Amino acid sequence: MTATARALVDPSFSLGEIDPRVYGSFVEHMGRCVYDGIYDPDHPTADEDGFRGDVADLVRELGPTILRYPGGNFVSGYRWEDGVGPRADRPVRRDLAWKSIEPNLVGTNEFLRYCQRVAAEPMMAVNLGTRGIEAATALVEYTTLAEGSYWSDLRRSHGVAEPWDVRVWCLGNEMDGPWQLGHKTAYEYGRLAAETAVALRRVNPEIELVACGTSKPVMPTFATWEAQVLEQCYSHVDYMSMHMYVDPDLADDVPTLLASGLEIDAYIDSVIAASDFARAAGKHSRPMPLSFDEWNVWYNSRPREIGVWPSAPELIGDIYSMADALVVGSFINSILRHSDRVRMACLAQLVNVIAPIRTEPGGGQAWRQSSFYPFALASRFGRGESLRVGLQAGRHDTARHEDVPDLDVAAVRDPASGTLTFFVINRDLSNTIPLELALGGFTGFEAGARIEHTVLTGPSAAATNSASQPDTVVPRAGRSGRWSGEAIAIEPLSWNMIRLHTATVGNTQSTSIHM
Repeated sequence: MTATARALVDPSFSLGEIDPRVYGSFVEHMGRCVYDGIYDPDHPTADEDGFRGDVADLVRELGPTILRYPGGNFVSGYRWEDGVGPRADRPVRRDLAWKSIEPNLVGTNEFLRYCQRVAAEPMMAVNLGTRGIEAATALVEYTTLAEGSYWSDLRRSHGVAEPWDVRVWCLGNEMDGPWQLGHKTAYEYGRLAAETAVALRRVNPEIELVACGTSKPVMPTFATWEAQVLEQCYSHVDYMSMHMYVDPDLADDVPTLLASGLEIDAYIDSVIAASDFARAAGKHSRPMPLSFDEWNVWYNSRPREIGVWPSAPELIGDIYSMADALVVGSFINSILRHSDRVRMACLAQLVNVIAPIRTEPGGGQAWRQSSFYPFALASRFGRGESLRVGLQAGRHDTARHEDVPDLDVAAVRDPASGTLTFFVINRDLSNTIPLELALGGFTGFEAGARIEHTVLTGPSAAATNSASQPDTVVPRAGRSGRWSGEAIAIEPLSWNMIRLHTATVGNTQSTSIHM
């Protein structure tokens, strides 16, 4: 073992309440996410809408609280009217974003029923690329108004008598990107976002609106984009979005990959700073909350070749390793450390496309990727109050980073039970690190707290799960029983969840999840 690390938490140093919507995910009409992913009417487990029951079971186990739909780049060329009404009457279109055929068998009403089945809130996006205010207001009217208008009555004629409770609406997607259909300058987009927001609130004043922020930290317009967009629409929107993907382009340099958590923290801090500049410049009183509504590991540097205009192609179906799962854990830890400003977040995507859940083509089995587990356990147990962690740990350098902490730690307190939950990543590839938990002013743990330790690790950094070997990387129970303050062994290359229950806590929720 190496030198003992120390994580100090104190009830006086709270980062704020964690919004459950930070545990969201994303469904885009892209690759095999929808068709041959969540939807397969020929599968023996399919429901009346054609959604796979076995996949829905895994989604419920994963635990996303909100699902963003229908894109993504897809939304900037999407005609939402194509996806409502009788399926036999829906047109087949070319999707210009992903050069695929879109049959429109899944649309607004099917997706919203799916959200109900998997107990997730919907987050809808409107097309501000090839369309605009009129189409956006029509969609909000179609989904959220009870009756008595053209679009609400059209929904009722489609067999949906009651309006949907869709609160969160994204005003376009990645409009800063030249790849986006209808790409705009910051000024052009900011004006359109403001005008659309005003119109949508006239349809439904209860909705929450998300403006497009920078699509990735390397964009040349980053920060100036936020300032110019918010100059136009700060008073009209509720959130600013941000997107980030970690590309393991140095796949053989695992230490550099695992240190990407520092880049995630720095990016969130930079987006906060850019938003706060817009707040100060515009003399606005409220801070702008963030919606981190696309994040994940994405092997974007790998060449991708698909056929010409296929239907549901195998597109960015990345297979995630043990090391990738630790990066997913770092994303979650970073989001928790910024819980005062990051109020929504979406792991992109839900099934098959850079996803924690995979299915075999043609209706085969479904399985959990390594990245499934940090998300599922954090979504279940990372609720309550985020705590500042004073971390003392060894440090190391990588090919692209200096002074990287050996451990990455986030902490959460459940106010109802007093339970403390620590999410701990050991970036060291070969050394177990003893971790001392210093509980500061917390009481109730002195008489021997009950400890539950869950460990996710694998036979190597490159270990993966597959249809034939779905349990290569799975969580296992670590230490349990009574804890009296002694250091806890954190295995090399591992993600850990440590839960401390006060001596007065009786029944506690089981941490078992496919273990």
